[in-house]
Amino acid sequence: MPDNTLESPAKTILLVEDDDVVRMLTVEVLEELDYQVLQAENGTDAMTIINSDQHLDLLMSDIGLPGMSGQQLMAAAREVRPDLPVLFASGYAAQDYPTSASGAKVATITKPFSLDLLRTTVAGMLA
Repeated sequence: MPDNTLESPAKTILLVEDDDVVRMLTVEVLEELDYQVLQAENGTDAMTIINSDQHLDLLMSDIGLPGMSGQQLMAAAREVRPDLPVLFASGYAAQDYPTSASGAKVATITKPFSLDLLRTTVAGMLA
C-alpha cells in the first residue's frame, strides 16, 4: 500500500557569499538543517537565479559583496520578487543594516554566527 503522508518540500535558500570557505561551510550547515541551498558568489550570479523560474523561500546574502553590495542585491531582487525575505550576514558589528520598506522580512546576523543562531534566525524568517 502506498504511503499517502505528504511531506512538505524543503525550503529553498539562495546563499550569496564571495568567500569560498564561508560559502561552503554555510551551505553544509543549511543542508544539514534540511534546506535546499542554491549558491552564488556575487550579485550578478545571484540575479541570474532570482530572474529564473527557480522557487526561492529566502535570500541569504553577505552585505559586503564585490561589484554589487548586499543592499543593492536586495533592491534588485525586490524588483523581481517583492516578497522575498532577505537575511544578511555581515562580518561587521553594529552598523546601519538595510531594512525593507516593502514589508517583506529583513534580518541581519553577524559573522561568525553559531549554528543555533543560524537555525533560529532562518526558521524565523521562513515562518
